[in-house]
Amino acid sequence: MTPLLWVLSLILVGVGMAGVLVPGCPDPSGFRRAAARRLGGRLSERGRRTIVILAVVTILAFGVDFVSASLGAKRAGASREALIGAALGTLIGVFFGFVGIVLGPFVGAVIGEFLARRNLGQAGRAGAATWIGFILGIGVKLVLAFTMVGIFVLAYIL
Repeated sequence: MTPLLWVLSLILVGVGMAGVLVPGCPDPSGFRRAAARRLGGRLSERGRRTIVILAVVTILAFGVDFVSASLGAKRAGASREALIGAALGTLIGVFFGFVGIVLGPFVGAVIGEFLARRNLGQAGRAGAATWIGFILGIGVKLVLAFTMVGIFVLAYIL
């Protein structure tokens, strides 16, 4: 049974790492893998602690998706409507595949800012800042993903 659990864990790592690029995918690898590994055997106290720590990191990764693009827009002096547009664009973009994921926050911020200020230049700046925030958020999620892998490896070794 153990080799099967390792194969399952490796598959989940791959899926989780790919999920780093997808907004709203809260698990950049470790939580699902650790849960699958621990559920296959006896769940020790150390295993419970590991899963709780990984759950907290997973929640942080989920939050990064919805905050990063909005913070980028806010940094550019965007209006409240642009912030709402960026958040809505992130949510709606998920339903349009990779292109929607990449362009959703940008388009949402541009539309929101244009509706608020009727200035296309400012709307473009808000959209660009939103997109930069989105990209920086992916970087943070990558750091969190590798942190989760490290926590899992340490929990397994110790």
